[in-house]
Amino acid sequence: MLDYKLLQALAAVIENGGFERAGEILGLTQSAVSQRIKSLEVRLGQPVLVRHPELRATPAGNKLLNHFQQVQLLERDLRKTIPALAEDTTRLRIAVNADSLATWWASVVGDFCSREGVLLDLVIEDQDVGLKRMRDGDVAACLCSSSQPVAGGRCVALGEMIYMPLATPQYVHRFFPDGITPAAFATSPAIVFGPNDQLQHRFMAGCGYHGRFPYHLCPSSEGFVQLARAGMGYGMIPGIQARKWLEDGSLINLAPGHELSVPLYWHFWRHSGTLLQRLTTTLEGAIKPGNGILHG
Repeated sequence: MLDYKLLQALAAVIENGGFERAGEILGLTQSAVSQRIKSLEVRLGQPVLVRHPELRATPAGNKLLNHFQQVQLLERDLRKTIPALAEDTTRLRIAVNADSLATWWASVVGDFCSREGVLLDLVIEDQDVGLKRMRDGDVAACLCSSSQPVAGGRCVALGEMIYMPLATPQYVHRFFPDGITPAAFATSPAIVFGPNDQLQHRFMAGCGYHGRFPYHLCPSSEGFVQLARAGMGYGMIPGIQARKWLEDGSLINLAPGHELSVPLYWHFWRHSGTLLQRLTTTLEGAIKPGNGILHG
């Protein structure tokens, strides 16, 4: 039988990035937390943490974290029928892509969290790779562009976000005077969210260009838009996020007809109690076709 105090210590170390902070959260000394981790590793006969060059869970540790999160969610359901087990709050660790967080996410889940007494621990991850966090047992649910559920998980289609290649009129006049030509793509600075962001490459491939191009890296949805508004480059921006700048003409679509549609899928563990199911129902109910939440 697993000692869940040991799993709690493992989760605290990973979530808080170290033994000292984990001890503060758990009300233990740093050495006590370290001892719990050692006890867990002795019990398993293998390490659960990699300490260098950066602190992270081993594959075995990730499996234990996944199990612990599911147990926490099931215990929350049990506390409803046995009030003596009640705790103050429940924390949900969820991977969300930055563009959703910067646009529609808070308005959809805000009332749910208040009503359910839930605290969110959000992991910001690109929509193309967020599912890896769930496979690794790092999160209880994730929002991403993959339709393939993980083993033991469920997948629900929520809708799609429309991305447009946007820039200032002055930028387009300077760098794309003859439209979207290979020469323009090869010399015009783009804005890319991060090394895992493939939207820019997909857009350019759809326009027939597969070569190299200069680009800024900006891993912030808000900062991404600000770079575009400053005329530093063009980038793939959700229409819902850029609505007011499109309306006032400070940003324009440099290639109408070449927008990209990115599907959004909600993934969660199948046997994690009713809380995640109610959150799923909330997401499905709010994001209905044609209601404008994703499309703007």
